[in-house]
Amino acid sequence: MRFIKFADQTIEPVRKTLDADIVEGSPEQHVWSHFIGAEGTVKSGMWDCTAGVFRGPMNDQIEFCHILEGEATIEIPGGDTYTVKAGDSFVMDNGLQPVWHVATYVRKHYVICSVSA
Repeated sequence: MRFIKFADQTIEPVRKTLDADIVEGSPEQHVWSHFIGAEGTVKSGMWDCTAGVFRGPMNDQIEFCHILEGEATIEIPGGDTYTVKAGDSFVMDNGLQPVWHVATYVRKHYVICSVSA
């Protein structure tokens, strides 16, 4: 068993490769993985992204997000859009196929739980 306080860790960011999911622009994403547990089925950390539009499919996972900085608009199938900004929390359910629109920059804490299809 572990207790993990993010601020006490020194984690180097990992740049995510998302070329196949880019819709517009040249967004750059980084992940700071602070916790991986339950045999890799639960992950938590921080993520950020610069300006651009990209797909962020929730395939075989559920993600809780808390926006720390910046703002994004998330478009979901059917045409609904949600603007999320610093202080907002939300969950993206398994199977959701969101498209993120980041005008400038966004940073979040995340918790991802893997699920069976």
